[in-house]
Amino acid sequence: MRRWIFALLFLALVAPAAQAERIKDLAAVEGVRANQLVGYGLVVGLDGTGDQTSQTPFTVESVRAMLAAQGISLPSNQNLQLQNVAAVMVTAELPPFAKPGQSIDVTVSSLGNADSLRGGNLLMTPLKGADGQVYAMAQGNLLVSGFSAEGGDGSSITVNIPSTGRVPNGATVEREVANGFADSGAVVLNLHTPDFTTAQRMAQVLNDHLGPDTAQALDAVSVRVRAPQGADQKVSYISYIENLEVDPGQGPAKVIINARTGTIVIGSQVRVQPAAVSHGSLTVTISEDPEVVQPNPLAEGDTAIEQDTEITAEEEAEPMFLFGPGTELSEIVNAVNRVGAAPSDLVAILQALKQAGALRAELIVI
Repeated sequence: MRRWIFALLFLALVAPAAQAERIKDLAAVEGVRANQLVGYGLVVGLDGTGDQTSQTPFTVESVRAMLAAQGISLPSNQNLQLQNVAAVMVTAELPPFAKPGQSIDVTVSSLGNADSLRGGNLLMTPLKGADGQVYAMAQGNLLVSGFSAEGGDGSSITVNIPSTGRVPNGATVEREVANGFADSGAVVLNLHTPDFTTAQRMAQVLNDHLGPDTAQALDAVSVRVRAPQGADQKVSYISYIENLEVDPGQGPAKVIINARTGTIVIGSQVRVQPAAVSHGSLTVTISEDPEVVQPNPLAEGDTAIEQDTEITAEEEAEPMFLFGPGTELSEIVNAVNRVGAAPSDLVAILQALKQAGALRAELIVI
């Protein structure tokens, strides 16, 4: 397993340089974005796994308000037992240019202390945007991937999260989000990853295909492009732009280490200055060999047990790594692989090189 991990890293290091990519994959059009929606609702039809109403009074109030809206009034002193009902928060993402009548997925999450939402049905729930306006209505049967089971002795098992589910195509869009896509006289492309080199190259490619001074790199993220007026012309214009190819700039040299899982990701631009690293481990072994001791004949004594302790120490024979100027991290990986070291050993070497100022990269530990 150790060698497999390092081999995977080596393949990443020796991979060819980045090829040209479409503008569609490098950037997004400013203003063309999704919007988050949220709503409060009720899930009914649960098999006794709903909220414990003694601890969630808001569930009782919600049921009373729902029944009142249906023309059913309950006595104020009526004690409701609603183990089949759960108060939930419903969230969704409204895609750009979504039109009324289209369907979107929704996620339903328990707000109270419901054990599981499996088998539940979400009642009609309005979904609001940040401006407080209703943009969609959600309703439907929940799909819950998690489950839980409990035995009579108190033992239990839970797989995934049974208190969260989804309703595919569970919300219908009721209102369109206004945007100025067709009105603006320019299109701004925002890079997914900020990079001055990529922004400059993108502007150059656009100017080569669309004419001089058509595009201008504003900063490491944004490239402004002159565009025609009118929605139909602008759609065709952006369709042409997003399929142009750009050679993206290479990212900064980074080494990312996940200390919990032992995963190490090394960028292709990482280099090491001349350095010698000694990394060995001392193994101390302590063994106990109990021996039975018998008394001499005719002696008044008892049988006893004596401990025979043996302590040995071993140190690895090849703990030294020597790196010349401009050494690539692939050579470090090969060196560590040759001695059969663990990922933690490579982490220790990288940290030592960074502290010595020999590692020309940003070391990020997560």
